[in-house]
Amino acid sequence: MTDDQTPATPVNMADVARRAGVSIATVSRALRDLPGVSARTRSRVLSIVDELDYVVSPAAASLRGATRSVAIVLPRLDSWFACTMLATVESTLRSADLDVLIYQVSSAEKRAQFFRDLPTRRKVDAVVLITLPIRPEEEDRLDLMGVEVVVAGFRLRDFPSVYVDDVAIGVEAVEHLIGLGHTRIGMIRTSDTDGAKWASDRHRRTGYLDALARHGLPHDPALLVTAPYGVTAGAVGMERLLALDEPPTAVFCYSDDIAVAATTVLRRHGLRVPEDVSLIGVDGHELGELFDITTIDQHVVEQAQAASRMVLDLLAGRPPEQTRLTLPTHLVVRGSTGPANARRGQ
Repeated sequence: MTDDQTPATPVNMADVARRAGVSIATVSRALRDLPGVSARTRSRVLSIVDELDYVVSPAAASLRGATRSVAIVLPRLDSWFACTMLATVESTLRSADLDVLIYQVSSAEKRAQFFRDLPTRRKVDAVVLITLPIRPEEEDRLDLMGVEVVVAGFRLRDFPSVYVDDVAIGVEAVEHLIGLGHTRIGMIRTSDTDGAKWASDRHRRTGYLDALARHGLPHDPALLVTAPYGVTAGAVGMERLLALDEPPTAVFCYSDDIAVAATTVLRRHGLRVPEDVSLIGVDGHELGELFDITTIDQHVVEQAQAASRMVLDLLAGRPPEQTRLTLPTHLVVRGSTGPANARRGQ
């Protein structure tokens, strides 16, 4: 039989993936119009499908990986938020008989290595990103991984995501302080060690500034301080605020652990909380409750549980009920916030 007489080999999904330069799973997601595929990649896949005259079979359309493993990727393990979320996601997925691989990518170099190596190893069926700073080139690599991607604690493109409204958190925290009569309000932020930016930090700062503007209060740049990430961040930030000629009467802290560290400095200086300085944090951290810190509870466990359900749905071939889930937060008033002390200025 000559070549001309050889029946044409049917085009399969692997052919489409090879031509598009993406994984088979990415082709599958693009054809099912699922989240996690950029508009550019989806357009390229559909164009090649038309070019090759590929017909999707029911089996191919429901393609899923078979490693029964999920990668959890987070920037650091010494963060209460990340550890709490990790513990919840890990236990939920293991109870569903899935193996869990944990990747701590605490530097730009480690993040680059992860995004470079995982697509070629194909070790997992899904990846959960927990509050991970992502650069544009790393975001593009997600399309090449060929696995389901779920984002926990922030929002990324159209990937299934669970998060809270951090701008609203900043506004509510500052308005609580303004309602107590404070007009000179500081904020202590923190930054990652390699210079990567956290979306939650940017958004809470935006909320802080928005609340001041809404109430006609001037923004003094000296009241907005950033300390390197670590257990002493709150202490470092508070020392800088107290060194001002006119210190704040209230401080919005990026997290509860920053607020706890700030209290130690205030007491060292002979200042009382909240009589001299009020403090409010964010998280719902048990340590914050122990130190009687007023907080915006962002229900971290519930965020993690929702992200876990998204993973299980995707691996079972079911689209999640919601692919962009914003969970509510609420103000928990404790003993660290009180009326502005007129003797120290407002």
